[in-house]
Amino acid sequence: MWWAAVGDDGLVQSPLFGSADDVGERLREAGYLADAATATTVFLADRLGKPLLVEGPAGVGKTELAKAVAAATGSGLVRLQCYEGIDEPRALYEWDYRKQLLRLQVDRGLDGAADWETERGHIFSEEFLLARPLLAAIRRTEPTVLLVDETDKADVEVEGLLLEVLSDFQVTVPELGTVVASRRPFVVLTSNATRELTEALKRRCLYLHLDYPDAVRERAIVLERVPEVGEALAEQVVRTVRALRALELKKAPSIAETIDWARTLVALGLDTLDTEAVRTTLGVVLKHASDAARATAELRLN
Repeated sequence: MWWAAVGDDGLVQSPLFGSADDVGERLREAGYLADAATATTVFLADRLGKPLLVEGPAGVGKTELAKAVAAATGSGLVRLQCYEGIDEPRALYEWDYRKQLLRLQVDRGLDGAADWETERGHIFSEEFLLARPLLAAIRRTEPTVLLVDETDKADVEVEGLLLEVLSDFQVTVPELGTVVASRRPFVVLTSNATRELTEALKRRCLYLHLDYPDAVRERAIVLERVPEVGEALAEQVVRTVRALRALELKKAPSIAETIDWARTLVALGLDTLDTEAVRTTLGVVLKHASDAARATAELRLN
């Protein structure tokens, strides 16, 4: 049930969950099996109105957690995918220069040499504003999950931008004024820990470290997502994936790849993961030739 309150910053705060147990149950219904620590941290981030920083190796379900929160609460998902070289316009907003130029040409054709103030009012308006993820999330009045994915791939300057936006949930567009959020989005930032994020950003977030699940939980995840695989085959898949992760690989298999392997075996009509099945389907979980060669040697698949 939704209820809303106005916080000290004037933003509408509508808790998405009633308790940590509620988080766990509703995420499970959305297909995400959260442990107690994850459910509790999500609940606290929601109730305290704090961004949630989720850190851990690639493929442990960080992005899926944000998607599951959105699905479990009926919220819209707005995603900012970070990458090396991403800048403020790509994260906040841009002007549609082609449409602006076209408008200038039309105005000059109709009115001749119009004064700049008139032209400025025409081309710097909502019609020509391209809202990128941060501005789009702030402007939404519906419940929203803002996912800032792979934050560690962006430059430190982008972290500074995030600090400003996530502190006040407002964006200033010089030509139009300040856009202030009316409803606080639930914010999830993910990081693969390829570089250390600034202390200033971490200080403003609740922190959750996700790692590969233990065998029992990973088997439960596989059975939840691929129920037709059966318990015995799910056990074999998880045991083999964990053996692969113990090797020194360039890229260890993710949980998503464990699920894909189970689906592959079901699609092939296999009911056991024997040496031949592993050898012929290894490309589902290992994506580097050197990793496949190492696994073949270590697991004696020749």
